[in-house]
Amino acid sequence: MSNRFDDKVVIITGAGSGLGQASALQIAKEGGRLTLVDLNQEGLEETKNRILEEVPEADILLVTADVSKEENVKNYVEQTVQQYGRIDGFFNNAGIEGKQNLTENYGSEEFDKVVSINLNGVFYGMKYVLAVMKKQGSGSVVNTASVGGIRGVGNQSGYAATKHGVVGLTRNSGIEYGQYGISIKAIAPGAIMTPMVEGSLKQMDPDNWEEVGKQFVEPNPMKRFGKPEEVGYLVAFLLSDQANFINAAVIPIDGGQSYKY
Repeated sequence: MSNRFDDKVVIITGAGSGLGQASALQIAKEGGRLTLVDLNQEGLEETKNRILEEVPEADILLVTADVSKEENVKNYVEQTVQQYGRIDGFFNNAGIEGKQNLTENYGSEEFDKVVSINLNGVFYGMKYVLAVMKKQGSGSVVNTASVGGIRGVGNQSGYAATKHGVVGLTRNSGIEYGQYGISIKAIAPGAIMTPMVEGSLKQMDPDNWEEVGKQFVEPNPMKRFGKPEEVGYLVAFLLSDQANFINAAVIPIDGGQSYKY
């Protein structure tokens, strides 16, 4: 196993499940010291236990936080610096899908909720982590966007708007911070079978969601859902020194979905 993250400190938000959990496991296998952040304490404990089963010597700090609250974000950054002295990588991943509805019927409160987590939370994370990385003169950030951030997604106004915003923040900040030795990029996952995607399918048809899932991936050139660990491999690469010259870029991981017309 590669040790690309020996002596490296990585923060992962949304680490209690899905892409965050898979990425945490991969980076721990490669020697990384981790701050795992999530609103769900039980999910954090599950992720920690999964990692320790495979990497008993893993160094893990758990921080419960609501990323929509700036003080919570500032706290997980400060706790990381206090514990480890630096931040080498940041997987800025926490997010929600929100409810599905036509734009005219999309609730204003729901829209605000999705924005506060998916966009404000990403911005707050970048704000405080980049300040630390700038002082160090090094670091790597990976933001979670979506195919919904590079094309439309019907019935998901809040989600699509925020993921387009994540793409904008990524490109803009990459231009700003490249001169300080920091690379910033975003991933744009397609249909990856995570708890969030399962919840989306259940919104469509609670009693027949697995069949809906089969129909959902039929237009995909690869005819299947992606696996969280496949995203974890990509995130680990992008946060490693091997990807330092990839900056202000958005990388789809979607089986070709983004390119099929």
